[in-house]
Amino acid sequence: MAHHFQIYKDKAGEFRVRFKYNDEIMFSTEGYSSKASAKNAIESIKKNGPGADVVDDS
Repeated sequence: MAHHFQIYKDKAGEFRVRFKYNDEIMFSTEGYSSKASAKNAIESIKKNGPGADVVDDS
């Protein structure tokens, strides 16, 4: 699997989502109290991500 979303529980017991590409973590989300909210975050990223602007604050 070259790239995928992963839902996991952090040390505080919250659900988080991370996106991995070739086993490298590209980004992680905030913590969510329910797995359903984490799944909603994935769907939002899939829906809204492709058209997102790039902001370079460097």
